[in-house]
Amino acid sequence: VPLVESGGGLVQAGGSLRLSCAASGRTLSSSAMGWFRQAPGKEREFVASITWNRGRLNYADSVKGRFTISRDNAKNTVYLQMNSLQPEDTAVYYCTAATTPYSDYPSEYWGRGTQVTVSS
Repeated sequence: VPLVESGGGLVQAGGSLRLSCAASGRTLSSSAMGWFRQAPGKEREFVASITWNRGRLNYADSVKGRFTISRDNAKNTVYLQMNSLQPEDTAVYYCTAATTPYSDYPSEYWGRGTQVTVSS
């Protein structure tokens, strides 16, 4: 399932960005979706996930209270609102999707990623 991320860029510390992920070719309204990230020299890590009906949201401790995941099933799109960004949030952010409606770490499908750079 093609997943295409957008919305990355360069922002100063304390700023905000909103990432979007659109799915094409197949509806993902019945799939859990999420975001992972990979910083230079580090392993890929989980950021956030959302079940198909928005009934459960899951966040990494490092982003709780700053990032918000949401989805619009009519648009086949998931979002990641990132506030109070810090230099340690610098990474390539990947959109992911599961093959099931409920998954805390959806990872069956991956986008190509979008770069987020936070300057100090």
